[in-house]
Amino acid sequence: MPPTMFNSISISISDEDSDDTTGKMKSRGRRKLRKLGFRGKGDTLRWIFRKMKKWWTVLLFLPAIALLLFEASRLARKPDKDPKLDFVSDNEVAGGNLNSLGFKTRIVNGVKEPCLKILPSKEIKYLEFPMDTEPDFPVKRVLYKSDNNAPYRGGDSALLRQYANATRFNLFTGDQTLHEREKSFKVNETAVVHCGFYSENGGFRISDEDKNYMQTCKAVVSTCAFGGGDDLYQPIGMVEATLRKVCYVAFWDEITRSTQEAEGNRIGEDQMIGKWRIVVVRDLPFSDQRLNGKIPKMLSHRLFPQARYSIWVDSKSQFRRDPLGVLEALLWRTDSVLSISEHGARSSVYDEAKAVVKKHKATPEEVEAQMNQYRHDGFPDDKRFNGKKALSEASVIVREHMPLTNLFMCLWFNEVVRFTSRDQLSFPYVLRRLRVMKINMFPVCTRKDLVNSMGHKRKVKPLTS
Repeated sequence: MPPTMFNSISISISDEDSDDTTGKMKSRGRRKLRKLGFRGKGDTLRWIFRKMKKWWTVLLFLPAIALLLFEASRLARKPDKDPKLDFVSDNEVAGGNLNSLGFKTRIVNGVKEPCLKILPSKEIKYLEFPMDTEPDFPVKRVLYKSDNNAPYRGGDSALLRQYANATRFNLFTGDQTLHEREKSFKVNETAVVHCGFYSENGGFRISDEDKNYMQTCKAVVSTCAFGGGDDLYQPIGMVEATLRKVCYVAFWDEITRSTQEAEGNRIGEDQMIGKWRIVVVRDLPFSDQRLNGKIPKMLSHRLFPQARYSIWVDSKSQFRRDPLGVLEALLWRTDSVLSISEHGARSSVYDEAKAVVKKHKATPEEVEAQMNQYRHDGFPDDKRFNGKKALSEASVIVREHMPLTNLFMCLWFNEVVRFTSRDQLSFPYVLRRLRVMKINMFPVCTRKDLVNSMGHKRKVKPLTS
């Protein structure tokens, strides 16, 4: 047999065999695709239907489960009071910011930090006031001008009539001339300055019982509501020990008393409502209720002559931090004698003046008189002072009572009497003129941590003549 017959094998493949093999390969491929999850439109719908049929009970309750999870996460984010903290607070009230104790935070260089770095309550309750020391400031003593039985010229001199608010000078303020105003900014060891309470006949009368109580205060948190515009919000967040060291005093007039009594808020026989001692003031010295409100705001050193420290809180706010903790954080730790929040919207006093007129918070004439005087005095249109904003918000003021800060507040008060009641306009001017203050301008978020802002409740009623 020829060799070729053993070495060659002929294999014949028909067209039918080829198609069948290819079909089997395609069928295996489709099964593999189905196994991997690749389906046509009909297969997808049937698969979805089968899954829904199997899990319909879960799908039925899915919205309720989602709602429960959302509520649980929201409650987890809500800053509840730590039961280990010795807080003295009222019951939580639903709605608004009232009685909220949550801590505010901010982002600094990409890191979240608290707006107010206050000590924990277990350390706050052991805080004591620092020992008295002789302050290293050029002003050692402040003397307040009074009538001394001298004839009073009133506010109708030709010099004062050049200014829109000349008639605001009265027996309470004394008649400060422009020459006296300029002289009052000269820093001397003994300062002599107008500072309210010029005459016993000037008004702002307080009962002897209230005066005696105010004489006992070494530190005070104060507020006022004249004209019935705001409610009284109980302070929260202080530790029990602080209540024995700090007074809480709210100044009312008769209008506010009657407004609050109509809503069931009556002053007790001990002159208290909650934690506040209510001091009812009679014979308010100004027709402008905003200006009357500047007296307890700026002249707390005159109202509380024995106090070393004070914290002012606007009546539209609820104070929600421990006072001693605030003093430690904003004064003692920063080596400051006055602490006040920066303005949230603007930095320039001249920009603020335009905003005041635009919002109808003062007349164009009185604002123009103030700005013209500041330009005449060489006050620059600077947006920064010592590296911080030149404008303050001033709804919370924390300060040590000492000759320098007392002088500062007297000068500031005299500016709002002479010009407008918008104290943001005069604060940077007085600060720059005095130039010797150790001041802490804290950011807006710190102020938001200090208070719950509630807003004004009703229109202030003017004084009746």
